[in-house]
Amino acid sequence: MDTSPTSRRRLLQLGAAALPLAALGSALPTVARAATSSSGATSPSAATLRMPAEHDRHVRTFMAWPALSSVWTPYYSGVRSDIARVADAISRYEPVTVLARPELAAEARYACGAGAYHGIEVVEIANDDLWIRDFGPTFVVAPGAVAGVDTNFNGWGKTGTPYAQPYANDAAAAATLLGRYGVQRVQAGFVGEGGSLETDGQGTLLATISSLVNSNRNPGRTQDQVEQAMKSALGIDKVIWVPGLAGQDITDCHIDCLARFTAPGRVILDRPGPGTDPKWVAVYNETKQILLSATDAQGRPLTVTELPGPERSRIRGKDRGPAFLSSYTNYYTANGAVLVPQFGDSAADSVAYNILAAAYPGRTIVQLDIDNIATGGGGIHCSTQSQPVVPPAL
Repeated sequence: MDTSPTSRRRLLQLGAAALPLAALGSALPTVARAATSSSGATSPSAATLRMPAEHDRHVRTFMAWPALSSVWTPYYSGVRSDIARVADAISRYEPVTVLARPELAAEARYACGAGAYHGIEVVEIANDDLWIRDFGPTFVVAPGAVAGVDTNFNGWGKTGTPYAQPYANDAAAAATLLGRYGVQRVQAGFVGEGGSLETDGQGTLLATISSLVNSNRNPGRTQDQVEQAMKSALGIDKVIWVPGLAGQDITDCHIDCLARFTAPGRVILDRPGPGTDPKWVAVYNETKQILLSATDAQGRPLTVTELPGPERSRIRGKDRGPAFLSSYTNYYTANGAVLVPQFGDSAADSVAYNILAAAYPGRTIVQLDIDNIATGGGGIHCSTQSQPVVPPAL
């Protein structure tokens, strides 16, 4: 069987995303040089490729089958069930591709029902954990073009800390995945993760200082230097920075648990529920003040809608430890749907449903029990990565 990226089988698998490979022309090398420049001085307006909004149409969703039992003990079996549940729910709206170690591929296919009545494919690519949002490629598009930005995953910079875990397979997965699907790889000129990058698709990026301007990712670099590298790699015109909080979770406070764009000029802000540690309440207050006074790349003020979290004493995961992520804001937008956790606080779950239904009219709100994933400090967004549909060529 022909496994080259230009084979008919590959074109059928990729759909519209396969077509831009021949159309990238001189545009991609310009972006690639900007992305790998040590100074990051290239003007973002010159970049042809831009990170799209997550609510734009997708070709597929990527996920990953967890492989590290030592990390998930005693929730190893449960977290795999959660991943299968999320994959099944997403597959009702768009195709899902699950990365799995070769020795675990059969198990993943069985658990996810791959090849059955939903569009779930399991591909044998070695990985360490399930957080593909962070170690997978971040896609950028232009009319008739697509590329995948490898943000140089380094295990969240946690080597030598209590959070450290093996990540060599995860670090290599973006390049392997892009090669398998014939998508051009762009190596970013900064170290970061997909969960640290939130965009409106029109040139505005939300990010936390704590997770990117941090010596565990980008040592010796100023905030301006990191910003210029991000602009160049992702086609961004303006970065709205919020402080975040370093050293209190494995991600150093990713933006995707804190603030999300629902549309250009519109942001969902996570409001911690009753019983939340005061340090996270302080992060929320700081972020709110910055967002209310900020403008986006087009000069528009932001409309901020708060998304209240559940009461910690009422959630099913209250006995699972302080790392449990009880955030509705770590939701995922698929084609025609929004997938969001429900935590067992029925009143808060209902409020979250109604707020997201209003923010995403025309999409089905799907609430899922992901308590095992949340125990590891992440959510549905952390465990997914979208491949966007390529805009029509001009």
